[in-house]
Formats: sequence, structure tokens, C-alpha cells
Amino acid sequence: MSITELGMPGVRPVHGQGNLHAQVAFPRAAKKELQNEQMRANIRHATHSIRAKRANVVGEVPDWQQLRDAGSAIKETVMAHLPELLEQFEQNVSARGGVVHWARDADEANAIVTRLIQEQDATDVIKVKSMATQEMGLDEHLEEHGITATETDLAELIVQLGKDKPSHILVPAIHKNRDEIREIFRREMPETTDELTNDPRVLAEAARKHLREKFLTTKVAISGANFGIADTGTLSVVESEGNGRMCLTLPETLITVMGIEKLLPTYQDLEVFFQLLPRSSTGERMNPYTSLWTGVTPGDGPKNFHVVLLDNGRSAVLSDPQGRSALHCIRCSACLNVCPVYEQAGGHAYGSTYPGPIGAILSPQLTGITSQENASLPYASSLCGACYQVCPVKINIPDILVHLRDEDVRTRHGEKLDRAAPAPSSHDPAIHAGDNWREEKSLTADDGEGGNDGAPRETSLKGLATRARRAGRKVREAVPTRAVPSQMDAMMKGASFVMSSGKRMSLAERGLPLGRVVAGRDHAIGWLPGMVGGWTDERDIPEPPKESFRNWWKKHEGETAQRLERDGATPASTGDDAAPATPAAEGTVRSGSAGDASDARGAGNPTEGGRTAGHDGENA
Repeated sequence: MSITELGMPGVRPVHGQGNLHAQVAFPRAAKKELQNEQMRANIRHATHSIRAKRANVVGEVPDWQQLRDAGSAIKETVMAHLPELLEQFEQNVSARGGVVHWARDADEANAIVTRLIQEQDATDVIKVKSMATQEMGLDEHLEEHGITATETDLAELIVQLGKDKPSHILVPAIHKNRDEIREIFRREMPETTDELTNDPRVLAEAARKHLREKFLTTKVAISGANFGIADTGTLSVVESEGNGRMCLTLPETLITVMGIEKLLPTYQDLEVFFQLLPRSSTGERMNPYTSLWTGVTPGDGPKNFHVVLLDNGRSAVLSDPQGRSALHCIRCSACLNVCPVYEQAGGHAYGSTYPGPIGAILSPQLTGITSQENASLPYASSLCGACYQVCPVKINIPDILVHLRDEDVRTRHGEKLDRAAPAPSSHDPAIHAGDNWREEKSLTADDGEGGNDGAPRETSLKGLATRARRAGRKVREAVPTRAVPSQMDAMMKGASFVMSSGKRMSLAERGLPLGRVVAGRDHAIGWLPGMVGGWTDERDIPEPPKESFRNWWKKHEGETAQRLERDGATPASTGDDAAPATPAAEGTVRSGSAGDASDARGAGNPTEGGRTAGHDGENA
């Protein structure tokens, strides 16, 4: 009989593909970007301007925190009922003349979009800003198939003509200034001359002339979507220039690529997000252009409408209860504009379509934390919490960063264990000892109660138990289960040992003068050995103080009671149990009544009651 090998069906990838994988680990990429002083100056100026505008318009809304709560609750509902909402969305799009396509990953999505364009015999398409298509690498894929895609968003056009990559979610060309943009336009736009200036109005007019013919002659357009409405099949794009609206209305065929997480349950939910998004992104009260469309309308707009629903790792993110709220993101970029790390390193250091704090949690989850380059992204944060304070849907980015760091450590330790524990040989008798014990027991002790004749066989069972214990020892000896501790393991265990005892901590603090000797005349430590040298590679450590706070307190402990008595206040307790007043708190106490002193201390504490100056830390 002949045998035909049919093979096994391949397992489809669970995680995402495309422009999500960093090619260089963040520390190395950031070190290179930090040398680009012009880029850093451009980003600093732009982010600070947007941040100030946002703070002003958010301050006008008395129920801003309630809006954030509502946005977060709606997104949690979407994640809890995503399969049903996606099916409802598909039914409503189809009922209104649209066609829905499901794409498991970037390869499938690129193939679907390419086929739809080829069916229209088109070799040119226009696009309105879409991070999903950037994530897929659609432009490069279309170019390989002889199709030219022209970005119509001004910032995206600048990046495309400059053969560059976006560095910001909302303002992709934020790293370019007007002089650099002028040079790009002069070099890449045939219709421009040397008389082109760097005036923003002149540059915008040059882009308008360059794009107008594209709008009027191109038959196929590709768009993204800010929101999809499940109960109506409606899609929405919000933008500032109007180019998006021309893409959505003039061509004969419109293809919208939307990540599956962009859904909202009802049309009414737009009320919440149309308030949250513009204020958080551009610092505007409303978007200048908000376009909504549902299916196909005869005589109005495109004749053919397609929606490509993109997964590309989103299901993997959804499966993680601690990290899935990263899918709540509405791409406002508020977290980037307040992040001290992004401000210094810029967007290119993250190596993904999604930079900044949201990229540091989204990209590693979409691709899986096993990638060494992407596994470095959760560490690209000071955990200051500013991103959480400004997020319009209250994504707790710092918590997810810590969660992903833990996942990275667990993954790397698992790899060490795999390397440290080679698979034992199938001929090793220790591996089969347990099986022999089980087999012998079944033959000599029927059901564990006696032999085949029903009589107890105590001696035999004891012998078997002894052999089983010996076999267990052999297995443990054959398969090591512990890897060699890393430098981080040793450092953390040492820190735990010292800090868990006041006496040991006090002894360690006596070494502070040694640190001052190492600092030398520069009063800074510029080199440390081992893994801590990664810190001093990028920055100096200030010399330690002359004495620790513990020693300082022993000398000045008695002054607290004297000062309170002098100011007319009564300490809550005295003696060894009295709570020490820090120098900062002491400095806020003014002479006068006890009430004055209490008020002064309250004013001197910027985090009293969990709130900071301004709007719950919005302006921090």
C-alpha cells in the first residue's frame, strides 16, 4: 500500500508582523538619537506647545474626569464583548452595501488591499493618514506590486517625500523644522522653485498644488479609521486639513483598514470621544474636519466600499488581563507630549510605528515579549506616571510597563533554564525509574491493597517506595533546575539583605565618604563596573552627601519638639515614636498660630489627598 505524505497544516502566527519589530534595542537606538540636537530641539518645542494648549482646553471642561471615566468604561465594554461587536459591525456594514474582509495578520491585510486595487486596474492610490497601514508596511508592499501610494496628510507627505519614518503618532514629521521641510519640497516636488520660502503658508500652498491633481484623478483611496460604530456600521475619520475628506468622497473605490480594537458599541458613544480626542491630541475644542460614512450611497461618494478588519497581534494582547487596556488607546498622543524619555530620545528610537509610552507597552505585546529588541521597550520609561495622568481613557501605562518588565525577566530566566538543563537521554534509566515503579506496583499490589492473591504485601510495597525515592533523586541530579544567578539577581538579593535590617543599612551608609572620594574633584561618579555601568555610560552620578539622613536625624531629633513648642503647636506624640518632620516640611511652618502652621504644611505638600496643583496633575 502506498503512503502519501499530506503534511500538517501550519500554525498561523499569534503575534503581529510588519513595522512593529525594533531592529535595534532601545538603549542603543536612543544613544544615537540623543546626538541629534536639532531633532531634540524640534521635538521639545513642539511637544511643549501642544502640552500647553491641551492644558488650557482641558481646564475649561468641568467634568473632564467624568469624561475620562466614561471613555475608559466604554473601552472596557468593547474589550469584554469584542467578538459580538465585530460580528454586529460586519452585519451592518454589509447591510449598507459595504464589504468586510478579515485579516489575521499584516501579510493577509496587504494581500487583500493589493487584490482590491488590482481589481480596479489601478496603479496609483491616495491615502489619508492611517497608522494601521503603516503598521502593516502597506506602502512598501504596494510598491513591490507596481502600485504607487501617495500620502495626503501634510505631515505624512513630508515624511514620505523625505524618505523618512514617522516619529510621532499625531504629528509624524514633528522632528523636522520648517527649513528642513522647505529643502524636502524643493528637492522632491517638480513644481517648486528656489524661490520657495520656509513660511508655513507658502509650504502649505506648495503641498496643496502638489496634491490637487492626485485628488481629482485617482480612482482608489485608502483610509484608516478613528472609530467604527457597531450598531450602525458607520466609520469615522477626524483630521485637521480636509485632505482626508477629499480622499473619502472623490475616488470611486474606498478601502478602509481598521484595527479590530477601534470599535465603539453605539453611535451615542461618539459624544464622549469627540470631546476627549481633540482636546487630548491637538489642544482643540473640536476637530476642524470630522467625516462619518456608512456603506454606499448611490450618487454620493465612492461606488465601492471595503473594510479590512486587522488583528495582527491584537487578539494576543486581549488575552492578557494585565496588559489588554493598551488596546483602549485612541491614538491621541498625549502621553508622548508629556514623556521626558520621548522628549529626549525622539520617536525613531522606539523602532516601531508606535513610539512613546503607548508604543513601549503596545509594540511588545503585539509582537510578543520574546523579541530581544522589543523587550527593551518597557524599560524606556522613568515610571513618573505623567502618561497615565493625561491619558483620556485612563490607560495605566506605568502599571503595564512594570508588568511587561516582569514578563521579560521571566522569559529570560526561562531561556537560561532551558540552556542550563539539557534534555536527558531517553536511555537514561533514571528517567524511566518512575514508570518501572508504577508498573511493578500494579503487578505486585493490586489496587494498592494487596498482591494478586489479595494478601497484603507490605514488604514489597516498602521496597518499591524506597526505589521510587532513589529514582526521584536520580532525576533531580540528572536535570538541573536552577540557572546561574545573573548580576541583577545578585544585586537585588544583596539590596534585600541590607535594606531589611536597620543595623545593616546604617553600616552600609558609613561607606558614603568612600563615594565622595571616588567622585573626586568633579563631584560626580562617571564610571561603575558591571551592569550598573549602563547607567554611567549615559549620565554621571552626583557625589553622595557627607552624611546620611539617619545620622543627620540623630543629631537634630531634639530640635523638632523645640520648634513646635516655639511656634505654639503641640506635637502629636513625643519620644522615640514621634514622627520625624522632614527638613522640607519644617521649612513650610510659619510663625503664628497652630492653624497657620497647619495651613502652611498643607500648602507645602503638592500631593496631599492624591491631587496635584492644576487639574489632578494634568499640568504636571
